[in-house]
Amino acid sequence: MSRRDQLGQIFRFALVGGVNTGTFFGIYLLLHPWMPYFAAYTLAFLLSMIGSFFMNTYFTYRTRPTWKKFLLFPLTNVTNYVIQSVGLYALVTWAGMDTRIAPLVAAVVAIPFTFLLSRKILVPGAARAAEAQQVRAGASSRG
Repeated sequence: MSRRDQLGQIFRFALVGGVNTGTFFGIYLLLHPWMPYFAAYTLAFLLSMIGSFFMNTYFTYRTRPTWKKFLLFPLTNVTNYVIQSVGLYALVTWAGMDTRIAPLVAAVVAIPFTFLLSRKILVPGAARAAEAQQVRAGASSRG
């Protein structure tokens, strides 16, 4: 994968992430008045994760969605969920941040982790291919 392809993938991931974050935040704000903030957060997270799977398979990584990928995708989001949950708790409890804003801040912090993990699941072998390309590029620049 060329540097240009990688940058395009990162750009598309950021675009999908923005749409997904907006969707998550909109659902969260709709649910927030009707249930405890953490329950609203969790439900919004689960619903937006389904949308994220399809946007990332079709648009970001341009790969075909499969049941296997669909079932594995939430596993990659467990890390994202943990990072966001710890961040949300810390921002609300320790930093005193408003419960309507804290999920958005926590989501931004988790973005790099989500990119790497979703790529690993949705494009199997992508990390190995990128490493092999870097090794080849390093060998050709020395040659």
